[in-house]
Amino acid sequence: MFWEKDIETIDRKSLEKYQLKLLKKAIDYAKNSRFYNRVFAEQKVSSDDINTIDDLKKIPFTTKQDLRNEFPDGFIAVDKSEIVRLHSSSGTTGQATAIYHTQRDLNIWTNLVARSLYMAGFRKTDIFQNMMGYGLFTGGLGLHYGAEKLGMLVIPASSGNSHRQIELMRNYKVTAVHIIPSFAFYLYKVFQELGFDPKKDTCLSKAVIGAEPHTEAMRQKIEELYGISAYNCYGLSEMNGPGVGFECEYKNGIHIWEDNYIVEIINPDTLEPTPEGEYGELVLTILNRRATPLFRYRTRDITRLIDSKNPCKCGRTHLRIDRIKGRSDDMFIFKGVNVFPQQIEKIIMETRELGNNYLIELSSENMIEKMVLKVEINPDAFHGSVEELEAVRKRLINRIKDEIWISPKVELVEYNSLPVSEGKAKRVIDNRKK
Repeated sequence: MFWEKDIETIDRKSLEKYQLKLLKKAIDYAKNSRFYNRVFAEQKVSSDDINTIDDLKKIPFTTKQDLRNEFPDGFIAVDKSEIVRLHSSSGTTGQATAIYHTQRDLNIWTNLVARSLYMAGFRKTDIFQNMMGYGLFTGGLGLHYGAEKLGMLVIPASSGNSHRQIELMRNYKVTAVHIIPSFAFYLYKVFQELGFDPKKDTCLSKAVIGAEPHTEAMRQKIEELYGISAYNCYGLSEMNGPGVGFECEYKNGIHIWEDNYIVEIINPDTLEPTPEGEYGELVLTILNRRATPLFRYRTRDITRLIDSKNPCKCGRTHLRIDRIKGRSDDMFIFKGVNVFPQQIEKIIMETRELGNNYLIELSSENMIEKMVLKVEINPDAFHGSVEELEAVRKRLINRIKDEIWISPKVELVEYNSLPVSEGKAKRVIDNRKK
């Protein structure tokens, strides 16, 4: 039932004592980084000033913009010869972010993912098909190494290629998968087109679902369609990736592994702590990563703490958060990919044949997400040829796919046909929330 029983069932007093010990060590390491050396000097704070977990508030919040400003190496706290991997964003407002790992960091992350999977009922006898993208995205590699650590046979299928995914499932008698919820619905449609029923024609019994917001109804629908038990996974690249938190067999909130993370929930406007049970922005401090320490990182994810006075029936004592309700910034998540409108805008502005006005419309049909990008034509650069119009449309789709790994449906429309907003333009209409 437990991967590491002593730490998973530790009492709160002992857990906070352990967190404090790690926090002081993390501060000592972090002062070797350019960013935190400056911050600690400005705040006149050192590990000697941290005597309780509450003293963490002496350190200011860290934001995504801080990571961008210090790109590429302002947060590195070890000698570069110790670094063995980096994960990086693609860049949203013209600047990427980078998170570095030592081998020790990767080993700790891998163990957390293995612990998470074991908590949810995955075992070494499972055959695990990983349908998440590999590369700079943390979801693929994070679950891959964690599943191998647990002892499962792992099939690195990566994303897309629906027919191949089904073929792998059936040929190798796959029992467990890692999949984006929207792709799970699409894949079921492909199963039907091929004349297969995943409940009868596969050996699937469980799934990890994550990387994009989804309702409880969506999770239950996936479980019904596939005849499986599906578990929510929470993570973000700034905190390693998947494995920050996970559901147990009771699916009553996401357990955050507090032996590696300190949890805060704040009001994103006042920056003050929110009462337990009230929604706010999740703030995380990573305690056990040497290469890229982060203190009080504002995730922008909106959630709430679940009744900490009544521990989960599974026996684990770590705090639980509710499923992520949304984000406090303008980023949206589409099919598991973080997308900023500025990424698409940059490409539009660089395309001579296109005007300046555009609109992104998100919708969901039969629980499958769709994105439609409407862009006005630049009348000065377009000469009326249908072939020319189609070539521009295809080129735009390809460039967007290269940037965000997604191919939207693109509609090129007449100049001045899209609404023009006064003040800040409304670029995204998200009808999925309905």
